[in-house]
Amino acid sequence: MEPADWIDISVPIHDAMLRWPGDPAVQVQRTHTIEHGDEVNLTQLSMSAHTGTHMDAPLHYLPGTASMDALPFTAIIGPARVLTVAAPGPISQHMLESAGIQVGERVLLKTRNSDHSWSKRAFNPRFTALSLEAARWLARQRIRLLGIDYLSVGPGNEEGAEVHRALLGAGIWIIEGLDLSAVKSGPYELICLPLRLAGAEGAPARALLRPLATQEGAER
Repeated sequence: MEPADWIDISVPIHDAMLRWPGDPAVQVQRTHTIEHGDEVNLTQLSMSAHTGTHMDAPLHYLPGTASMDALPFTAIIGPARVLTVAAPGPISQHMLESAGIQVGERVLLKTRNSDHSWSKRAFNPRFTALSLEAARWLARQRIRLLGIDYLSVGPGNEEGAEVHRALLGAGIWIIEGLDLSAVKSGPYELICLPLRLAGAEGAPARALLRPLATQEGAER
């Protein structure tokens, strides 16, 4: 039996793509082209470290804590679980409790954001995000990684910062800006590799999922 194909759950980076309000514009410019007589094709890239699919380090909200180059591989490589949450509003603790989340899990939340090709649209201030009570509950569960399908795991108001602090303060690394539109709920193998930006509080990432054998068997 051939292994299942990897699913790319990161969004493409392109010129003028969607970004968090106030962040620098994304600029992907070809500065040298063979077509115009240059020896090589060469692209210049300018953007925030929190553009598209990216990771947050504890340093993002907690001064003096770990930066991206201290990221442990155990957080970003290994089994992960995709949970579908149909909530139109904030994700509550109650919505997560029935999932039986365990210590050390890697959890990716697929929300209504994935139904709307979020990365191809204008910024939506009403995107689905984690409530503070849910973030604190996940912190108590001591998961190792949390991912979500929009540019922030917390809402776009003052509570958003507290959601980040609750998760990052508990040692939970965060992936934001995932594309989970082609992914079903269930167990997967995850590889997520952010850029090794020394001393940075975040970094763009490429993230991949592959169904685990238990899920493959269930879908046949």
